[in-house]
This record gives sequence, C-alpha cells and structure tokens, in this order.
Amino acid sequence: MKYLHTMIRVSSIEDTIAFFSVLGMTEIRRYSSEKGRFTNVFLAAPGDEATPLELTYNWDPEVFVSGRNFGHLAYAMDNIYETCNALIAHGVTINRPPREGKMAFVKTPDGISVELLQQGDALAPAEPWTSMANVGTW
Repeated sequence: MKYLHTMIRVSSIEDTIAFFSVLGMTEIRRYSSEKGRFTNVFLAAPGDEATPLELTYNWDPEVFVSGRNFGHLAYAMDNIYETCNALIAHGVTINRPPREGKMAFVKTPDGISVELLQQGDALAPAEPWTSMANVGTW
C-alpha cells in the first residue's frame, strides 16, 4: 500500500492555486476532461512531489457544503510566523493564530481547514500572535 494524494473540490482553480502558492506549493501537472467536464490540478511542496494535493474543479457550477467531518490538511513550515504574515498580506484570515509558535489554522478560498505546523521546535512566543484571538471555526 502506498499513499498517493489528497483531493479537494474547488470553486476557483486560480484562487486556490494562489492560496497554496503562498505556502510554497507549485503546480506539477494538470489534466482537463472535456467529456467529464472537469479539470484536475496537482500541487506539491518542493521536494514532496510524490504526495501532491489534487484540486478538482468541476466545470458545472455547484455549491459546496462545508463539514468538519473532512478534518483538515496539514503542512510543516520553515517559519510559521513568516508564513502567517505572508497569508495575511494575501488577504487570508488566520483563524487560529500560532500563539505558542507551533500551530496555526487557516482556510482555503472554499473553506477547507489547513493546519500549519512549525517544523522542528516551536518558535519563541511573539506578538502579535500571542495576544491574537481565534476567528471563526478552524
């Protein structure tokens, strides 16, 4: 048995690629099916191309219902504070700030929860993170 990838449905390929590019992920392949009326885009972190994230965009409009039964995606960051600052600069809300320098949660443009973890030891607690409140659900 071998883990292959995680797939999430998205309402905008461009918005979702822009979100994950802030985390350092890049497109590694793309496939569109005229007959199936969908496009798949695979993103991966540098050096982690063997386990990509698959974005599925169905050409016919549909409404997504968010549910916590999915859980979340999780990625390790070289510097969680820098990553959160970059996300804020791109208009992303930090739903659960990295108050202790180790863990944060954000959401994709389609409301999928993403856990950001500091790679290695936690960073020293620092402002504005230590006094920042949670926002919404994560």
